[in-house]
Amino acid sequence: MAVALDDATVAFGIADNRVYTAVEKATLRVADGEFVAIVGPTGCGKSTLLNVAAGLLTPASGAVRIFGQPLDGLNAQAGYLFQADALFPWKTALDNVAIGLEIAGIARDEALARAQEWLTSVGLGAFAGRYPHMLSGGQRKRVGLAQVLIRNPKILLMDEPFGPLDAQTRQVMGNLLLDLWSRDRKAVLFVTHDLEEAIALADRVVIMSAGPGSRIIGDWKVPLPRPRDIFEVRLDKEFHALHREIWSVLKDEVMKGYAQSAQAVG
Repeated sequence: MAVALDDATVAFGIADNRVYTAVEKATLRVADGEFVAIVGPTGCGKSTLLNVAAGLLTPASGAVRIFGQPLDGLNAQAGYLFQADALFPWKTALDNVAIGLEIAGIARDEALARAQEWLTSVGLGAFAGRYPHMLSGGQRKRVGLAQVLIRNPKILLMDEPFGPLDAQTRQVMGNLLLDLWSRDRKAVLFVTHDLEEAIALADRVVIMSAGPGSRIIGDWKVPLPRPRDIFEVRLDKEFHALHREIWSVLKDEVMKGYAQSAQAVG
């Protein structure tokens, strides 16, 4: 297994010496080459699980294994694509992509050449000299994707990576992601609020309950064949049938999450 969480519980200390349990006894498997999406209400701990897999958070109890080995510290085999842009505003697109290799000790000329290849792979070969403020939101996401993939991680951790984009650009980015992923099929753990996006992209869709003490309450295989076109797959009868089945479970948790948020505000 690329990622294995066994009864992982994540808790945080809060005011008055109280403890807030964000995630409780989460067990999750992501096989090598498998694309798994996590969906759940706002604040349910989806990103928390991602951070556990990245080694950014240590669970209070339970175990985390990466390719069979206990995770101790940061997960060096994973690349992390965040919701917010992680580009250096003073660097060009080319330099933003190359920097990961340069930090790893790769000669600058080689790093730049490989960065140019990756920019071409994500459709931005002609934009190498542009700075982030000169790029659209979708273009910045393409640069960010190239920035992560150039280091050839064995695992991709993706936290609402297309969340800030408009609906059409999200679908374009989804197709680009699937195209790049299909070339070497890395293990992917993809967090999203969008159930349609999860089904369209993933091999499996995992549902989390409303927090606190959020749990994994459902795990569905996606029977849709690959390769997939994000624009077309949403018209498939099997897509709609699976969406109805998952939503029948998810909607109750979403309403619980909204109710808890309203009580907290009140």
